[in-house]
Amino acid sequence: MNIGRVKVEQPTVLAPLAGITNLPLRLLAKEAGCGLVCSEMISANGLVHRSEKTHRLMDSTPEEKPLSVQIFGSDPGIMAEAARMVADAGADIVDINFGCSVRKVLKTGSGAALMRNPGLAREVLQAVRKAVDIPVTIKIRSGWEPSGSQALEIAAVAEACGIDAVAVHPRTASQGFRGSADWAIIAAVKKQSGIPVIGNGDIQTPEDARSMFDRTGCDAVMVGRAAIGNPWIFDGIRTVLEDGAAYAQPGLEQRFEGMLRYLHASVDYFGEKHACYMMRSRLGWFVKGLRNATRFRESIKKISTEQQAVDLIRDYRRTLAGEI
Repeated sequence: MNIGRVKVEQPTVLAPLAGITNLPLRLLAKEAGCGLVCSEMISANGLVHRSEKTHRLMDSTPEEKPLSVQIFGSDPGIMAEAARMVADAGADIVDINFGCSVRKVLKTGSGAALMRNPGLAREVLQAVRKAVDIPVTIKIRSGWEPSGSQALEIAAVAEACGIDAVAVHPRTASQGFRGSADWAIIAAVKKQSGIPVIGNGDIQTPEDARSMFDRTGCDAVMVGRAAIGNPWIFDGIRTVLEDGAAYAQPGLEQRFEGMLRYLHASVDYFGEKHACYMMRSRLGWFVKGLRNATRFRESIKKISTEQQAVDLIRDYRRTLAGEI
Protein backbone atom coordinates (compact mmCIF):
# COMPACT_ATOMS: atom_id res chain seq x y z
CA MET A 1 0.00 0.00 0.00
CA ASN A 2 1.19 3.52 -0.80
CA ILE A 3 0.17 6.54 1.22
CA GLY A 4 1.19 9.39 -1.00
CA ARG A 5 4.85 8.79 -1.72
CA VAL A 6 5.33 6.57 1.34
CA LYS A 7 5.39 2.84 0.67
CA VAL A 8 4.00 0.71 3.49
CA GLU A 9 5.32 -2.84 3.11
CA GLN A 10 2.57 -4.55 5.12
CA PRO A 11 -1.09 -3.45 5.19
CA THR A 12 -1.09 -3.09 8.97
CA VAL A 13 -1.05 0.04 11.12
CA LEU A 14 -0.52 0.48 14.85
CA ALA A 15 -3.26 2.81 16.07
CA PRO A 16 -2.34 5.97 17.96
CA LEU A 17 -3.10 5.32 21.63
CA ALA A 18 -2.74 8.19 24.10
CA GLY A 19 -0.09 7.46 26.71
CA ILE A 20 0.69 4.06 25.19
CA THR A 21 2.16 4.18 21.69
CA ASN A 22 5.43 5.74 22.78
CA LEU A 23 8.75 5.01 21.09
CA PRO A 24 9.56 1.76 22.99
CA LEU A 25 6.16 0.22 22.20
CA ARG A 26 6.29 1.34 18.57
CA LEU A 27 9.68 -0.32 18.16
CA LEU A 28 8.27 -3.57 19.54
CA ALA A 29 5.35 -3.40 17.09
CA LYS A 30 7.72 -2.70 14.21
CA GLU A 31 9.90 -5.69 15.17
CA ALA A 32 6.73 -7.79 15.13
CA GLY A 33 6.00 -6.90 11.51
CA CYS A 34 3.74 -3.83 11.70
CA GLY A 35 3.76 -1.92 8.42
CA LEU A 36 3.19 1.58 9.80
CA VAL A 37 3.43 2.80 13.39
CA CYS A 38 1.78 5.95 14.70
CA SER A 39 2.67 8.18 17.61
CA GLU A 40 0.26 8.87 20.40
CA MET A 41 -1.98 11.88 19.91
CA ILE A 42 -0.02 15.16 20.17
CA SER A 43 -1.43 18.59 20.91
CA ALA A 44 -0.79 21.09 18.12
CA ASN A 45 -0.98 23.88 20.69
CA GLY A 46 1.66 22.15 22.79
CA LEU A 47 3.98 21.88 19.80
CA VAL A 48 3.54 25.47 18.68
CA HIS A 49 3.98 26.80 22.20
CA ARG A 50 7.20 24.81 22.54
CA SER A 51 6.20 22.46 25.36
CA GLU A 52 9.26 20.26 25.93
CA LYS A 53 7.11 17.35 27.09
CA THR A 54 4.93 17.62 23.98
CA HIS A 55 7.89 17.90 21.62
CA ARG A 56 9.40 14.73 23.07
CA LEU A 57 6.39 12.75 21.85
CA MET A 58 7.84 13.15 18.33
CA ASP A 59 11.11 11.37 19.23
CA SER A 60 11.90 8.65 16.70
CA THR A 61 14.60 6.32 15.43
CA PRO A 62 15.26 5.00 11.91
CA GLU A 63 14.27 1.48 12.99
CA GLU A 64 10.60 2.40 13.29
CA LYS A 65 10.18 4.08 9.91
CA PRO A 66 7.88 4.78 8.26
CA LEU A 67 6.41 6.79 11.15
CA SER A 68 3.11 8.66 11.26
CA VAL A 69 2.76 11.42 13.85
CA GLN A 70 -0.79 12.33 14.88
CA ILE A 71 -1.74 15.86 15.91
CA PHE A 72 -4.99 17.34 17.18
CA GLY A 73 -6.38 20.84 17.30
CA SER A 74 -8.98 23.06 15.64
CA ASP A 75 -7.19 26.29 14.72
CA PRO A 76 -6.11 26.05 11.05
CA GLY A 77 -3.04 28.25 11.53
CA ILE A 78 -1.82 26.40 14.59
CA MET A 79 -2.47 23.05 12.95
CA ALA A 80 -0.48 24.13 9.88
CA GLU A 81 2.46 25.24 12.00
CA ALA A 82 2.34 22.04 14.06
CA ALA A 83 2.31 19.99 10.85
CA ARG A 84 5.42 21.80 9.65
CA MET A 85 7.12 20.98 12.94
CA VAL A 86 6.14 17.32 12.56
CA ALA A 87 7.63 17.24 9.06
CA ASP A 88 10.79 19.02 10.21
CA ALA A 89 11.18 16.44 13.01
CA GLY A 90 11.48 13.72 10.39
CA ALA A 91 8.05 12.10 10.40
CA ASP A 92 7.03 10.39 7.17
CA ILE A 93 3.31 11.13 7.54
CA VAL A 94 1.29 13.65 9.52
CA ASP A 95 -2.08 12.37 10.73
CA ILE A 96 -4.94 14.56 11.95
CA ASN A 97 -7.22 13.34 14.72
CA PHE A 98 -10.92 13.63 13.90
CA GLY A 99 -11.93 10.84 16.27
CA CYS A 100 -11.01 11.58 19.88
CA SER A 101 -14.18 11.89 21.99
CA VAL A 102 -12.55 12.78 25.32
CA ARG A 103 -14.39 15.74 26.82
CA LYS A 104 -11.39 18.04 27.26
CA VAL A 105 -10.51 17.56 23.56
CA LEU A 106 -14.09 18.10 22.38
CA LYS A 107 -14.34 21.34 24.42
CA THR A 108 -11.62 22.86 22.23
CA GLY A 109 -13.47 21.97 19.03
CA SER A 110 -10.89 19.30 18.23
CA GLY A 111 -11.05 15.56 17.64
CA ALA A 112 -14.52 14.24 16.90
CA ALA A 113 -15.98 17.75 17.30
CA LEU A 114 -14.60 18.52 13.83
CA MET A 115 -16.87 15.85 12.35
CA ARG A 116 -19.93 18.00 13.01
CA ASN A 117 -18.28 21.13 11.67
CA PRO A 118 -17.35 20.31 8.06
CA GLY A 119 -16.58 23.94 7.25
CA LEU A 120 -13.91 24.19 9.94
CA ALA A 121 -12.73 20.67 9.09
CA ARG A 122 -12.12 21.81 5.50
CA GLU A 123 -10.17 24.86 6.70
CA VAL A 124 -7.96 22.71 8.93
CA LEU A 125 -7.32 20.18 6.19
CA GLN A 126 -6.54 22.79 3.57
CA ALA A 127 -4.15 24.60 5.91
CA VAL A 128 -2.24 21.45 6.83
CA ARG A 129 -2.13 20.21 3.24
CA LYS A 130 -0.69 23.54 2.09
CA ALA A 131 1.87 23.60 4.92
CA VAL A 132 3.70 20.31 4.27
CA ASP A 133 4.83 18.20 1.36
CA ILE A 134 4.77 14.88 3.24
CA PRO A 135 1.60 12.75 3.07
CA VAL A 136 -1.33 13.84 5.25
CA THR A 137 -3.91 11.42 6.61
CA ILE A 138 -6.90 11.65 8.93
CA LYS A 139 -8.49 9.30 11.45
CA ILE A 140 -12.25 9.59 11.82
CA ARG A 141 -15.17 7.93 13.59
CA SER A 142 -18.67 7.22 12.31
CA GLY A 143 -19.58 10.67 13.54
CA TRP A 144 -22.19 11.65 16.09
CA GLU A 145 -24.98 9.36 14.95
CA PRO A 146 -24.82 5.73 13.82
CA SER A 147 -25.70 6.10 10.13
CA GLY A 148 -22.13 7.03 9.18
CA SER A 149 -23.26 9.96 7.05
CA GLN A 150 -20.77 12.29 8.74
CA ALA A 151 -17.95 9.83 8.08
CA LEU A 152 -18.86 9.81 4.40
CA GLU A 153 -19.03 13.61 4.31
CA ILE A 154 -15.72 14.20 6.09
CA ALA A 155 -13.97 11.51 4.02
CA ALA A 156 -15.15 13.25 0.84
CA VAL A 157 -14.02 16.65 2.15
CA ALA A 158 -10.63 15.17 3.02
CA GLU A 159 -10.13 13.68 -0.44
CA ALA A 160 -11.12 16.96 -2.08
CA CYS A 161 -8.51 18.74 0.08
CA GLY A 162 -5.75 16.43 -1.14
CA ILE A 163 -5.53 14.21 1.92
CA ASP A 164 -3.69 10.96 1.12
CA ALA A 165 -5.58 8.36 3.20
CA VAL A 166 -8.35 8.06 5.76
CA ALA A 167 -8.61 5.67 8.71
CA VAL A 168 -12.14 4.83 9.81
CA HIS A 169 -13.11 3.69 13.31
CA PRO A 170 -16.82 3.01 12.85
CA ARG A 171 -18.10 3.79 16.33
CA THR A 172 -19.93 7.01 17.16
CA ALA A 173 -18.31 9.67 19.30
CA SER A 174 -20.72 8.91 22.13
CA GLN A 175 -19.89 5.19 22.01
CA GLY A 176 -16.25 5.65 22.91
CA PHE A 177 -14.97 2.07 22.77
CA ARG A 178 -18.25 0.50 23.85
CA GLY A 179 -20.50 -1.65 21.71
CA SER A 180 -19.58 -3.00 18.31
CA ALA A 181 -17.84 -1.34 15.40
CA ASP A 182 -20.04 -1.10 12.30
CA TRP A 183 -17.74 -2.33 9.54
CA ALA A 184 -20.39 -1.48 6.91
CA ILE A 185 -19.37 2.18 7.36
CA ILE A 186 -15.78 1.30 6.44
CA ALA A 187 -17.09 -0.40 3.32
CA ALA A 188 -19.21 2.63 2.44
CA VAL A 189 -16.25 5.02 2.81
CA LYS A 190 -14.09 2.71 0.71
CA LYS A 191 -16.73 2.49 -2.02
CA GLN A 192 -16.83 6.29 -2.47
CA SER A 193 -13.12 7.00 -2.02
CA GLY A 194 -10.26 7.18 -4.46
CA ILE A 195 -7.65 7.25 -1.70
CA PRO A 196 -6.55 4.40 0.62
CA VAL A 197 -8.99 3.55 3.40
CA ILE A 198 -7.69 1.98 6.61
CA GLY A 199 -10.20 -0.01 8.67
CA ASN A 200 -10.13 0.05 12.46
CA GLY A 201 -12.26 -1.46 15.20
CA ASP A 202 -12.89 -4.87 16.78
CA ILE A 203 -9.80 -6.60 15.39
CA GLN A 204 -8.87 -9.01 18.15
CA THR A 205 -7.21 -11.75 16.11
CA PRO A 206 -5.45 -12.12 12.75
CA GLU A 207 -8.57 -13.83 11.46
CA ASP A 208 -10.60 -10.73 12.36
CA ALA A 209 -8.25 -8.69 10.18
CA ARG A 210 -8.82 -11.02 7.24
CA SER A 211 -12.59 -10.72 7.77
CA MET A 212 -12.34 -6.93 7.73
CA PHE A 213 -10.46 -6.99 4.43
CA ASP A 214 -13.02 -9.37 2.94
CA ARG A 215 -16.09 -7.52 4.18
CA THR A 216 -15.02 -3.92 3.61
CA GLY A 217 -12.46 -3.93 0.79
CA CYS A 218 -10.22 -1.69 2.92
CA ASP A 219 -6.60 -1.18 1.91
CA ALA A 220 -5.10 -1.79 5.37
CA VAL A 221 -6.18 -2.55 8.91
CA MET A 222 -5.37 -0.56 12.04
CA VAL A 223 -4.97 -2.40 15.34
CA GLY A 224 -5.00 -0.68 18.70
CA ARG A 225 -5.99 -2.35 21.96
CA ALA A 226 -5.38 -5.88 20.69
CA ALA A 227 -1.73 -5.02 20.04
CA ILE A 228 -1.12 -3.96 23.64
CA GLY A 229 0.93 -6.77 25.13
CA ASN A 230 0.61 -8.74 21.90
CA PRO A 231 2.49 -6.90 19.15
CA TRP A 232 2.90 -10.28 17.44
CA ILE A 233 -0.64 -9.92 16.14
CA PHE A 234 0.93 -8.02 13.23
CA ASP A 235 3.03 -11.03 12.23
CA GLY A 236 -0.10 -13.12 12.63
CA ILE A 237 -2.02 -10.90 10.22
CA ARG A 238 0.80 -11.20 7.69
CA THR A 239 0.79 -14.99 8.04
CA VAL A 240 -2.97 -15.28 7.60
CA LEU A 241 -3.06 -12.92 4.62
CA GLU A 242 0.03 -14.11 2.74
CA ASP A 243 0.16 -17.80 3.60
CA GLY A 244 -3.48 -18.50 4.30
CA ALA A 245 -2.30 -20.44 7.32
CA ALA A 246 -3.60 -20.51 10.85
CA TYR A 247 -1.53 -18.37 13.16
CA ALA A 248 0.19 -19.93 16.15
CA GLN A 249 -0.09 -17.80 19.28
CA PRO A 250 3.24 -16.45 20.60
CA GLY A 251 5.05 -18.94 22.79
CA LEU A 252 6.36 -18.28 26.26
CA GLU A 253 9.88 -17.46 25.10
CA GLN A 254 8.57 -14.92 22.61
CA ARG A 255 6.37 -13.26 25.20
CA PHE A 256 9.05 -13.06 27.85
CA GLU A 257 11.76 -11.87 25.48
CA GLY A 258 9.33 -9.19 24.31
CA MET A 259 8.71 -8.12 27.91
CA LEU A 260 12.44 -7.80 28.54
CA ARG A 261 13.04 -5.82 25.35
CA TYR A 262 10.19 -3.49 26.22
CA LEU A 263 11.53 -3.04 29.75
CA HIS A 264 15.09 -2.29 28.63
CA ALA A 265 13.97 0.07 25.84
CA SER A 266 11.71 1.94 28.27
CA VAL A 267 14.53 2.34 30.81
CA ASP A 268 16.85 3.60 28.08
CA TYR A 269 14.28 6.12 26.86
CA PHE A 270 12.54 7.30 30.04
CA GLY A 271 15.20 6.65 32.65
CA GLU A 272 15.06 3.90 35.28
CA LYS A 273 12.82 5.62 37.85
CA HIS A 274 10.06 6.68 35.47
CA ALA A 275 10.23 3.49 33.39
CA CYS A 276 9.90 1.27 36.45
CA TYR A 277 6.88 3.24 37.59
CA MET A 278 5.30 2.64 34.17
CA MET A 279 6.25 -1.04 34.16
CA ARG A 280 4.29 -1.64 37.38
CA SER A 281 1.19 -1.90 35.21
CA ARG A 282 2.50 -2.35 31.68
CA LEU A 283 4.44 -5.58 32.10
CA GLY A 284 1.12 -7.13 33.04
CA TRP A 285 -0.09 -6.54 29.47
CA PHE A 286 2.11 -9.37 28.25
CA VAL A 287 0.84 -12.12 30.57
CA LYS A 288 -2.86 -12.05 29.79
CA GLY A 289 -4.23 -15.59 29.89
CA LEU A 290 -1.15 -17.15 31.47
CA ARG A 291 -1.26 -19.24 34.60
CA ASN A 292 -0.66 -17.26 37.81
CA ALA A 293 -0.85 -13.98 35.87
CA THR A 294 -2.64 -12.26 38.75
CA ARG A 295 0.16 -13.16 41.15
CA PHE A 296 2.76 -11.79 38.72
CA ARG A 297 0.82 -8.53 38.32
CA GLU A 298 0.76 -8.16 42.08
CA SER A 299 4.50 -8.82 42.33
CA ILE A 300 5.43 -5.99 39.95
CA LYS A 301 3.35 -3.27 41.59
CA LYS A 302 6.28 -1.97 43.64
CA ILE A 303 9.26 -2.44 41.32
CA SER A 304 11.75 0.40 41.55
CA THR A 305 14.80 -0.86 39.62
CA GLU A 306 15.39 -2.45 36.25
CA GLN A 307 17.13 -5.44 37.81
CA GLN A 308 14.22 -6.04 40.17
CA ALA A 309 11.87 -6.13 37.18
CA VAL A 310 14.20 -8.50 35.29
CA ASP A 311 14.36 -10.85 38.28
CA LEU A 312 10.57 -10.95 38.66
CA ILE A 313 10.07 -11.62 34.94
CA ARG A 314 12.61 -14.45 34.97
CA ASP A 315 11.22 -15.94 38.19
CA TYR A 316 7.74 -15.98 36.69
CA ARG A 317 9.06 -17.59 33.50
CA ARG A 318 10.74 -20.35 35.53
CA THR A 319 7.54 -20.87 37.51
CA LEU A 320 5.58 -21.44 34.31
CA ALA A 321 8.24 -23.84 33.07
CA GLY A 322 7.97 -25.85 36.29
CA GLU A 323 11.51 -25.05 37.36
CA ILE A 324 10.43 -23.57 40.71
